[in-house]
Amino acid sequence: MSDVYERFVGLLSGFGIQADEVRPDTTFTQLEFDSLALVEITLAAQQEFDVAIDDDELTAEDTMAQVANVIEAKLVGV
Repeated sequence: MSDVYERFVGLLSGFGIQADEVRPDTTFTQLEFDSLALVEITLAAQQEFDVAIDDDELTAEDTMAQVANVIEAKLVGV
């Protein structure tokens, strides 16, 4: 997987999620993220990658691969 994916999965450790619990097709729902946790991880990702992520760009049903793709697209656009 990409560096962005690996870095994002690393951010999840701050939310009690171990890297071996996550696969590219794992969703936030499967990780039992509620709406508040989703907002918090979005903020953490914005800070980590220095990109702006709108509230509606990440949803509970997004996979970790989809999240990495959103971030990668924003990095390319920077």
